[in-house]
Amino acid sequence: MFLNLFLFVAGLGLLVMGANVLVRGASNLAFSFGISPLVVGLTVVAFGTSAPEVAVSVGAALGGTTDIAIGNVVGSNIFNVLFILGLSALITPLVVNLQLIRQEVPIMIGASVLLLLLSLDGQLSWTDGGILAVLVVAYTAFLIVQSRTQVKADQSEYEQELKAAAQGSWDSKLPVQLALIVVGLGLLVLGSEWLVGSAVVFAKALGVSDVVIALTIVSAGTSMPEVATSIAAALKGERDIAVGNVVGSCTFNIFACLGISSLVAAPVGLQVAPSLLAFDMWVMLAVAFACLPIFLTGREIARWEGGVFLAYYTAYVVYLILDAQEHDALGLYSNTMLSFVVPITVITLVVSLLRKKSGDESSNA
Repeated sequence: MFLNLFLFVAGLGLLVMGANVLVRGASNLAFSFGISPLVVGLTVVAFGTSAPEVAVSVGAALGGTTDIAIGNVVGSNIFNVLFILGLSALITPLVVNLQLIRQEVPIMIGASVLLLLLSLDGQLSWTDGGILAVLVVAYTAFLIVQSRTQVKADQSEYEQELKAAAQGSWDSKLPVQLALIVVGLGLLVLGSEWLVGSAVVFAKALGVSDVVIALTIVSAGTSMPEVATSIAAALKGERDIAVGNVVGSCTFNIFACLGISSLVAAPVGLQVAPSLLAFDMWVMLAVAFACLPIFLTGREIARWEGGVFLAYYTAYVVYLILDAQEHDALGLYSNTMLSFVVPITVITLVVSLLRKKSGDESSNA
């Protein structure tokens, strides 16, 4: 057990290190070809922060543990919104860019709905994977084209966040940049193998399913780059990057991670666990929809809303643990959440929206 614990922690470390090395090499390579910091941020960094999820899901698909492949993505998306945004908002209220409300969040919701629809037959087939892979290419191309019309404020913010390697520095040469990309990919592959292997052992030792391990420990671990990026951005005052990183990562997770995983698992594809289809995917969808009213209340995520996000993530994890253990308190816990906590939260959000609307009308009068 100690060896598996070591492999799990070491696997997480390799995933985070591999993502950082890959982003550094790919970013500097892109800068060498004259690509703007904004485009690099929307593509290379977005892919880089999702690289651990891709590595783990693809590795799990190749190893036949498809429950981990899908559970990792579903759990990561729930973790990204509820935990990362919640924690970042507690640090400082997060300003939400209007583009996120009008474009990125609806795209994230659309991706979540599409995943649910494709999964209704109990699997993500090779064809489904092809659809998702095409969409990630189209989405990336759309962002690059759109970036050409971005305002200068957005351009300058990414220029401050992402800087090209100084001329003459050790990572400014093309061979070094290519080597960093290769090393980063190697670390991701090795880290994913260690992480998935040890996670399967933990699931068997604890008597829980691969799905539960993937939805909790694995998903939280593979989301560490998003945690680091969003919290660092929040502390620096780059609050729209903190939010955009999470929303964009959720979309990339569905399109890229599950698209590539379904393709490499051909011809069988990925089998969707009944528990994911019955509960967890609906939670992921509800979390995506919850972003709209919360983002619209003053176009920021207030500290109390961040607290609500964290509370809901805690409640979700508690539910998974009680369900895995078939605990006697599960029924009472579920009824309490559905009968009291959820309605109270919905009412609070509706009141906040009405106050926001009346405030806008008063200011325009």
